[in-house]
Parts: sequence; structure tokens; C-alpha cells
Amino acid sequence: MKPKSSYLENKIRIKIIFFLMLIILFFSFFDLWFARRVLPRQIDDFSDSILCEEEYLEKSSILMVIPLFENKSIAENKTWCKYVLSLNKTLGMHGVYHTYQEFLVENRSEDYIRLGMQEFYKCFGFYPEIFGVPHLALKSENKKTLQKMGFKIHNKPFYVFHKVYHCEEKGKFSFKILDYDINNRVVDWI
Repeated sequence: MKPKSSYLENKIRIKIIFFLMLIILFFSFFDLWFARRVLPRQIDDFSDSILCEEEYLEKSSILMVIPLFENKSIAENKTWCKYVLSLNKTLGMHGVYHTYQEFLVENRSEDYIRLGMQEFYKCFGFYPEIFGVPHLALKSENKKTLQKMGFKIHNKPFYVFHKVYHCEEKGKFSFKILDYDINNRVVDWI
């Protein structure tokens, strides 16, 4: 049988450890909350064929452009290209075609990626340096190819610490998770 003083000391240690864990947890959530408010905001799924809410376009400093959405090049719409450049935002490439699991299932060659880069260049007059993975689905071989090509990749960790809004074909972005409507307003709040 343990002496009573040892039992009390262990109980106090457990309470101190629990209290310290609560403090660490609180500051971790606070750091994440603070980071999401001060770090640059991004818009995904940006294309001349997809509408974006102006409010979130203004709040974002990074626009992730789909060069060949539905097999249509953004370079065909010179007015849109000039408009995007006039926004004075950082521009990145968001996939090539932005198809489901575009960079998860198949190994993508440098030529495949350059196809999107060329359309991006024709539109904006420079090549992208940032690559956003469609649907956050990236195969390790494709990650190596993108890194070899010099891209800074925005993937899952980026999305945790930055607010990332989305454009949508109807103009308003929304999707459901367990019967909860998640939209750009929710992203703005969290």
C-alpha cells in the first residue's frame, strides 16, 4: 500500500500536467487563430469561366488560377487577363485543368505542367512560381516534379494556416460537411 503523501503528490502532479496541457492547447489554438488572421489570404479555382465573390477577391492577396478550365485557355480572354493583372495580386497556378485528383492518380510529366504554364504566360506575361494542388491531392512523384521545376507548392499545411476562399460556377462557394453548409463566410470566421 502506498503512503498517503505519495498518493497526494501524484495527484498534484497529474493536476499540474493537465493544467499545463490546457495552457499549451489554448495557446496553440490562439496561435492558429492569429496566424489565419494575419497571413496572406488566397482564392482558389480562379478562372475567367468561374465567378468569384468580389468581397473575397478584394480580401485575398493570392489568386490561384486554373489555366485550362474545361479545356478552355484563360489566354483566350485578353480582357480578363488585363483585369486580373490590374488587381495587383500574387498569381499562382492551380493545376493545369483542375480535374478531380489531377495530380494524385497519374504521374504528371514536366511537359504536362508546362502546358498550363504556357497558357498562364500567354495570359499574364510571366510564368507562375506558386503551384496550388487541386483538391489538395498530390502524389509524391508529382510533388518531386513540381519541386524540380522550381514551384513553391501550396498544399495542406498552407491551407491550415491561411484563409483560403473558393470561386464557384454559380458565384457563391458552398459545400456540405455532415449537413453543415461550409462557405466563404465560414472560412472568413474561422
